[in-house]
Amino acid sequence: MTAQVTVGVDGSPESLAAVAWAAREAVLRDVPLHLLHVQAEARASEPDGDCAALLAAAVERARREAGAQQVDARCVRGRPEEVLGGAADESELTVLGSRGLGALGGFLAGSVSLGVVATARHPVVLVRAPDGGGAGPAPDGGIVAGVDLAHHSDRLLGFAFTEAARRGGALHVLHCWSLPPVYVYAGVMDPHIGDELGQRAAEALEVLLEPWRRTYSGVRVSHEAVTGAAGARLVDAAKGAALLAVGRRTRKVPLGPHVGPVAHAAVHHSPAPVAVVPLD
Repeated sequence: MTAQVTVGVDGSPESLAAVAWAAREAVLRDVPLHLLHVQAEARASEPDGDCAALLAAAVERARREAGAQQVDARCVRGRPEEVLGGAADESELTVLGSRGLGALGGFLAGSVSLGVVATARHPVVLVRAPDGGGAGPAPDGGIVAGVDLAHHSDRLLGFAFTEAARRGGALHVLHCWSLPPVYVYAGVMDPHIGDELGQRAAEALEVLLEPWRRTYSGVRVSHEAVTGAAGARLVDAAKGAALLAVGRRTRKVPLGPHVGPVAHAAVHHSPAPVAVVPLD
């Protein structure tokens, strides 16, 4: 793995927003920023001059928006998903743009972005363009992370705490739970059952976070265990956040990229950039 932030560039508003976000992240991490444009094989006739101009504009934007100095750019021919996926496996962080607002109130991650997210060995951040197509101001909100107590991973919490520490900001950790089927009827008859299970979940979350609090003593941490659909709860919690971090388990399915229901909801509907962290 190379200590660098890689960002995919195609000249679209969301790609330029991703460049600005990635540039700020590279400066925070004090690592080089690598800009990558992929000329799809079906468009192999794209003039090299067009690629050079596109990348030059992206480099200028990275320097203007974030003061990034360690910047390089490359144009590669191939299948975008394969080229970007390979780059993501070699970079400590990859940033991609996601297409504009859809009818459901979220943004539609394209097949290339989802393909990279579903297979990358390292975290991938998806960024959408703000209204008006500009890069927008540098985000100054906190970090939100969604954890599953039944399948938690040190990789996700390590990523979230480190990002919060870099920004000198806050971290809000959210766990969503629901009554097991065997308790549903009893919960209707006795609401205290739900209260008791909720308290247990909150206590388990507190125990999980305690060693991380000690390690990252400068991070202001809050947490809550709530009921409801995890994807919807996280999207709501991400309003005003600088970044939403969710996990993804590796699954091989025959029908194409699979990121899981929670990550899928986050990348399609979160108002904040979304970091998808592989848990395996």
